[in-house]
Amino acid sequence: MIKVIASDMDGTLLCDDHRIAPDTIAAVKEACAAGIRFMVATGRGYEGAMAELDGTGIVCDYILGSGAEVRDPQRKIVKECGIGMELCREICEEVKEFPISIVFLTNEGDYRIGTEKEVEESIIAEMQLFHVNMTREEVVKTSEYRRAIESVKVVSDFEEIEKAGIPVFKLFMFSHDLELVRRVTKHLEKNPKIAVASSFESNVEITDARAQKGPILKEYIESLGYTMDEVMVLGDSLNDYSMMSMDFGATVAMGNAVSELKKAAKYITKSNDELGVAYAIRELLKK
Repeated sequence: MIKVIASDMDGTLLCDDHRIAPDTIAAVKEACAAGIRFMVATGRGYEGAMAELDGTGIVCDYILGSGAEVRDPQRKIVKECGIGMELCREICEEVKEFPISIVFLTNEGDYRIGTEKEVEESIIAEMQLFHVNMTREEVVKTSEYRRAIESVKVVSDFEEIEKAGIPVFKLFMFSHDLELVRRVTKHLEKNPKIAVASSFESNVEITDARAQKGPILKEYIESLGYTMDEVMVLGDSLNDYSMMSMDFGATVAMGNAVSELKKAAKYITKSNDELGVAYAIRELLKK
């Protein structure tokens, strides 16, 4: 019997406009009313997740940064598994030869290296990867862009991040050059100390090797008294593979999921724009 539902956000819980549909919110609340515990398991950090979940009335647990941080329904941190500064420096050295943007994700904002103008352009370029049809002028008018500009920490070099002493839970790299992204991914995958995944073909997400959604979810649900067969997971991208490939009770790939995820999943639901999470939840509740 399923007692826990853990869902990815982008491409899964959220539609392509990166918003959660009212009917999906209603379905999640129906599951909670039926006694099922709801969790989000996302590559986003806390602020990024709350930007879309605040105001929905959804009460849930949070697996953030692809597993680097866990928060309970009261939003208190119950586990952290960040990237140490020494390992951060090692990764930066490894990718120095590649012309790719790097974002250092922390709970006190995102750090980016460069001048104010370079960082501004970097944020616009990143947002255009999420909103492929938006012009530069349209991007700078969005609330997402304003939030990003207000929260970003601009530094001239990695030493400034090191001196700040703020724990880094994830490194995010992105580029419009997909071949470059593939080369960087292949290069970094040789390092056994890190986990390398992606939410989109245009990005690379790096966490400590211990910080992956599947193992962290298993550890967390077991600490709460649940077993793996009581959990349903939903996802769409490669940073969900560690959940989908584990023997949870129901592993559900979205209709828009990458092929590797569909092959690993026990079930396939509708796409995110067809509200596949709401559909899967209601099919579960029927049973």
